[in-house]
Amino acid sequence: MALVYISAGSNLGNRLAFLQQGIDTCSQHIGRVQSISAVVETPAVGFDGNSFLNACFSVETELSALEVMQQLLNVETKHGRVRNESVGYQNRTLDLDLLYYDDMVLNEAILTLPHPSMEKRRFVLQPLAEIAPNKVHPILEKTTESLLAACNDGTALQTTTQPLLHPIYARIKQHDFICVEGIIGSGKTTLAKILAEKLGYKTLEERFAENPFLPKFYRKPKRFAFPLELSFLADRFKQINEEAEQLDLFKSGVVSDYHMSKSLVFAQNTLNEDEYPLFKQLFELMSRSANQPSLCIYLRQSPDRAKANIKKRGRSYEQQIELEYLEKLATGYDQHLPYLNTLMAVAEVDISDLDFVLNSNDLDKLLHRVIAQLDASA
Repeated sequence: MALVYISAGSNLGNRLAFLQQGIDTCSQHIGRVQSISAVVETPAVGFDGNSFLNACFSVETELSALEVMQQLLNVETKHGRVRNESVGYQNRTLDLDLLYYDDMVLNEAILTLPHPSMEKRRFVLQPLAEIAPNKVHPILEKTTESLLAACNDGTALQTTTQPLLHPIYARIKQHDFICVEGIIGSGKTTLAKILAEKLGYKTLEERFAENPFLPKFYRKPKRFAFPLELSFLADRFKQINEEAEQLDLFKSGVVSDYHMSKSLVFAQNTLNEDEYPLFKQLFELMSRSANQPSLCIYLRQSPDRAKANIKKRGRSYEQQIELEYLEKLATGYDQHLPYLNTLMAVAEVDISDLDFVLNSNDLDKLLHRVIAQLDASA
């Protein structure tokens, strides 16, 4: 497995979109994208052309250096790059240059490594220094930071405010209303916040802390189950539709840490045989006019680990939750998922072996499992 660093540039059309598409396609044909720099804007260098957007990114690959180079040429062509060697420098939709392939030094007709003259180009070094400041040039024996500090290129660079997304997030961003579901203690709110931050979406969190019946329910479940479920149903319906009325929020996207239909899962476990049919009838009436997400990410957590998470986060009113109750919820969700599949795309992700809260690698694994589920059902 090799780590490669690639410089990307575009000065035609929707430049940011071409950069994003280039990174996304590289992730499909070269390997897993590891890091992406901020985007800088710079005037065309060496010819009279449109200004460029430039960035650098790294990819972990099993391909050889020459295979990576060929794939970069293929990606450029796929996204509209037309080469005319007789013209020299020219405007282009996408320009991808292989800067480093591990520490390989190569000098062949079709590929030179490290990329020649990269140390003279500020638009290459500045983004590269962001993601690989301590990477040592195997010939010059200097770090990227040192090369940048010594660079005499006076070209003006401006860092843009529009980020490039990791291909995982770019794929998920095809959905502008996403919900995260799972049993209590599975990490729904945490993942919803992470996704919202990465995607630039609004987070829609269930207002459980404001529900006056919740602490009472955990003390006397039979007495307070019905008012608790009714109050949650009403608040979920109200919250979802209030957000939908603010159309600007949905244009930028929303990630919710619940789906309204969780009311049925919980009600099945808490209400008696007389209460549940009435509750379900009310739910069906309300849900007809509720806005629906286009994607649900279901976090499949083991009840044992969920209970440990509940204890760890220390909400006093949750400490009385029994393992048996979590097991019933898990069974209820299993029975409920086919219904969710009729409403939206559902990615069921087993996270019983992951700790995505404390481990960024586990978060990466979780999101790749989401994409794998979406690909499998496409």
